[in-house]
Amino acid sequence: MTSAALPEPLPEPARAELRLETVMGALSDPLRLDIIRKLLLESPESDRSCGWFGIDRPKSTLTHHFKALREAGVTRQRQYGLERRSQVRTDDLNARFPGLLDLVAEWTPPTR
Repeated sequence: MTSAALPEPLPEPARAELRLETVMGALSDPLRLDIIRKLLLESPESDRSCGWFGIDRPKSTLTHHFKALREAGVTRQRQYGLERRSQVRTDDLNARFPGLLDLVAEWTPPTR
C-alpha cells in the first residue's frame, strides 16, 4: 500500500509534544515494552494488527495497552476497516530522544 493510500493516523501527540516522562511511563508496563520490542525487532517498517502479536489477553485489555502507547506518542495507529494497526513512531522518537529505541530493542527481558 502506498503512503498516499494509507488511512489517516488516529489522534496522537505531535513530535514536539512528546514528553520523556510520558513515553517512559508507557514503556514501564512489561506488556507494552514487549509490544514495542516485538515491533522494533520483527516489523520495523510495517504496521501490525493486535492479533499479529499473539498475546493471550482479553481484547479490552489489549485495547487499553495499545491506546496508552498511542496517546504517549510511542506508536502510530491507523484504522483499516474494523482493524487497528500499530507502528512505532521511530523517526519522531529518535528525533526527540536519541538512543531510547536502541535501548528498548537491545534490552533483554528477564526469564519468567
